[in-house]
Amino acid sequence: MTLWIDADACPKPVREVVMRAARKRQLQLVLVANSPLGLPPAPGMRQITVPGGADEADHYIIAHAVPGDLVVTADIPLADGLVRREITAINPRGQIYDKGSIGERLAVRNLMDELRGAGLAGRGGPPPYSDRDKQAFANALDRLLARGLGA
Repeated sequence: MTLWIDADACPKPVREVVMRAARKRQLQLVLVANSPLGLPPAPGMRQITVPGGADEADHYIIAHAVPGDLVVTADIPLADGLVRREITAINPRGQIYDKGSIGERLAVRNLMDELRGAGLAGRGGPPPYSDRDKQAFANALDRLLARGLGA
């Protein structure tokens, strides 16, 4: 199992939780971003910098992740592509994307994008990332890793 992080917009606390989990379980960790992350080298961790441009990190992850891997992303279209390939994805708030939920999440995302484009919805993003979000993510990640590792 390889852990992947769509790192461009990933909250720092999430990266820290995933790095600790990867070290503890001796898993490979790949962080993919459009710009260098400036993280110190660590055993089992790779940082991939993709060319700038829309969705380049997403394309890289889709091309290289395989079933059995786990991807951390808040990007719903990326999560949809992963779920279609039977790759597990989780968002930084601990919500797991699966076949039962991704269609609705993608439809809501697309609707909101259309409404914002038409000036009918605000441009505000998600609420600030909180300690409660971090704990929900850490708990969900632990459950997924335990299940994936047969524990």
